[in-house]
Amino acid sequence: MAASSAASMSIGSTISFGSKTGPFPQSKPFGVKISSQNSFTSFSGLKAAKSVSCEADSSFLGKETTSALRQSFALKAQKQNQNFQYQLQPQASYKVTVLGAAGGIGQPLALLVKMSPLVSALHLYDIANVKGVAADLSHCNTPSQVLDFTGASELADSLKGANVVVIPAGVPRKPGMTRDDLFNINANIVKTLVEAVADNCPDAFIHIISNPVNSTVPIAAEVLKQKGVYNPKKLFGVTTLDVVRANTFVAQKKNVKLIDVDVPVVGGHAGITILPLLSKTKPSVSFTDEEVEQLTVRIQNAGTEVVEAKAGAGSATLSMAYAAARFVESSLRALDGDGDVYECAFVQSDLPDLPFFASRVKLGKQGVEALISSDLQGLTEYEQKALEALKPELKASIEKGISFIHKQPVAA
Repeated sequence: MAASSAASMSIGSTISFGSKTGPFPQSKPFGVKISSQNSFTSFSGLKAAKSVSCEADSSFLGKETTSALRQSFALKAQKQNQNFQYQLQPQASYKVTVLGAAGGIGQPLALLVKMSPLVSALHLYDIANVKGVAADLSHCNTPSQVLDFTGASELADSLKGANVVVIPAGVPRKPGMTRDDLFNINANIVKTLVEAVADNCPDAFIHIISNPVNSTVPIAAEVLKQKGVYNPKKLFGVTTLDVVRANTFVAQKKNVKLIDVDVPVVGGHAGITILPLLSKTKPSVSFTDEEVEQLTVRIQNAGTEVVEAKAGAGSATLSMAYAAARFVESSLRALDGDGDVYECAFVQSDLPDLPFFASRVKLGKQGVEALISSDLQGLTEYEQKALEALKPELKASIEKGISFIHKQPVAA
């Protein structure tokens, strides 16, 4: 359907980024309006345009995404004003594959990824029960096409051409179970899936959610090395949930505006290896020694808090899906050329003399562009001691993952 010169484009309710009816009540309405002199094709009820106005204090992913969208559309509008042969339309051009899409994390994650204006194709894979998930999501009027893939025979097809692969597959934690208890089950799952990624989309960003992340990321790295396609800049352990929790708990404790809070969380993604750097909180806030201790312990044990609250009915699936969707969107923004994307992630690192470490990283089109070492400078005595204390446990978990692959041959 053609749009006339009076056409306008609205992003907010249709794509559901921070709309009033959206699932994120803390967010204020977000909108982008554009009007165009030229006519062009619209899709999903969206109409593109020329002049840009954008009003938001927050959105699904916070101020960074709001700013990125504002700049992206402003740039496109400017190019039209300069009489370039340039057609303005939402850039839904990336393929995302979710491996384990029928699970407790996979389903809400798939829904949130379906809401992204940057995704053109959403591939959902699982060993069973994924067809209904895909059918359900395919009715959502957002740009991406949803396809389902079931079982090992369809795994390769689900991955071909993927820009981002997210792996939440595996068994969840149950009451009394540590992340390390999950190792033997989830290690084999991750190994098999990453082998398929290596064979079918070796250049994709790989997001590992399957626990224990401290071990499954090294497993993935060893698989990719043995396949000859390892790129450390494109392999991520998703630790965004630790940051999301830290931001939330600090905002609650200090009664500050949540959208403004940013707490870097370093180390790993289990127990004492999770180290929130509260002294680096932005905006700057002061904490008593007791508050630091309470917040640190709560952030470290937040997963257990949810497992116990669900009383055997599941783990932190919804908040994990939210955090994973945030990291997917940040990756897509980086792939799309946004030069100001920072997230915490568990990646190959040399910051603390460990082969893998979670820290803030700068993301770009080729993956990790820089490790933000400044976060580890000027730590408080409490944080420095905690950093030293987590190293032996994190090192052991990393070595456990590496040893797992060395004992098991990778499929040719």
